Amino acid sequence: MKTVTETAPLPTGRRSLPLSVVAVAAATFSVVTTEMLPVGLLTSLSSGLRVSDGTAGLTVTLPGLVAALAALLLPVAARRADRRAVLVGLMLLLGAANLLSALAPSFAVLLGARIVVGLCIGGVWAVAASLAIRLVRTESFGRATAVIFSGIAVASVLGVPAGTFLGELAGWRWAFGAVAVLGAAVAGLLAVVLPPLPPTEPVRLGVFPELLRMPRLRVGLVAVALLVVGHFTAYTYVRPVLERVPDLGAGLVSALLLGYGVAGIVGNFVGGSLAARDPRRALLLISAALGGVVLLLVPAGGSLAVTVVLLVAWGLSYGGVSVSSQNWVMAAAPGAREAASALFAGVFNVAIAVGALTGGRVADGIGVTDVLWVGGGLAVVSRSCERQVRGPGNPRPAPRRARRGWPGRRGP
Repeated sequence: MKTVTETAPLPTGRRSLPLSVVAVAAATFSVVTTEMLPVGLLTSLSSGLRVSDGTAGLTVTLPGLVAALAALLLPVAARRADRRAVLVGLMLLLGAANLLSALAPSFAVLLGARIVVGLCIGGVWAVAASLAIRLVRTESFGRATAVIFSGIAVASVLGVPAGTFLGELAGWRWAFGAVAVLGAAVAGLLAVVLPPLPPTEPVRLGVFPELLRMPRLRVGLVAVALLVVGHFTAYTYVRPVLERVPDLGAGLVSALLLGYGVAGIVGNFVGGSLAARDPRRALLLISAALGGVVLLLVPAGGSLAVTVVLLVAWGLSYGGVSVSSQNWVMAAAPGAREAASALFAGVFNVAIAVGALTGGRVADGIGVTDVLWVGGGLAVVSRSCERQVRGPGNPRPAPRRARRGWPGRRGP
């Protein structure tokens, strides 16, 4: 088996990141756009395939659950495959699944295509999240990680709205066709610009329980799960929460959500910069800010100005969650980065699904405003978990099976 020292040369300059990092960011942008696209097409999709809106919502829920499982299993199944080939293959499969979605004659066929989409989402995140350390030098690692994770926020601000607009203009099938072309184009870009990326260490199922025995990583995953569940408990119902503000029309709600997304892009890079130096401190700040902002939105419902400020602050705070969490994971398990990233991707996707489900139960059972109390409270509890780890510290050595063959360097 090739060692990690045989991967492509690292760039020598510090001013700009290599195109390979941008290509991986394009892959994350593509999977997030594909994952969330049905949200903007739900009405036309349900009427076109003659199903209820609730049933059509399975096109979002099911891929998320499949992605959580795929994030753990795909690195195991492809443990000896070159990571460039894996990413290219997943993007081609994503394009094919979107093409099938565009041509689906029935809802059952569409749902089958979306299951394949979930496989691609989990696989891409499990591989892509840990690639920055192999594509750039140490001093550029934080910036490269932030660029890769920026695909999440950019997809929310540009990808999904663009797909929704195309769906309204030409029909939902054309929106899926467009992201099919995007997937194929990104696959071609990855094939051209990514260096050979032989596996640093084959991932086995047995490594996941061993990783969970590492206190620093375990605490980080629990804290991130609570934070993400809290966020999606509240954010899933952000529109009805905003609609309670006096004189707030539908057009202004859309503008506010756009501002939230732009703030998320800024927060991604700010959080990445902080996390590159101290991921624990970055997550402590983010958890405190997110929890405080969400809880303050409860009494702020009567003021448009205060609500606007808090919503932008919410976007800024949550924008740094993914990149800061990934930095925590990489610091906690430096000898098993891909396995730890796969575990992180699985936990993150499960937390999204649980958060959306929790928000629904709270909104239906108690009231829409109460999702803010629950979401903000979970963020505060998350911060308490993070405080259990005293300072950056030195992570425990990776499990023996994860360490075997790890040379501890990325270049010749």
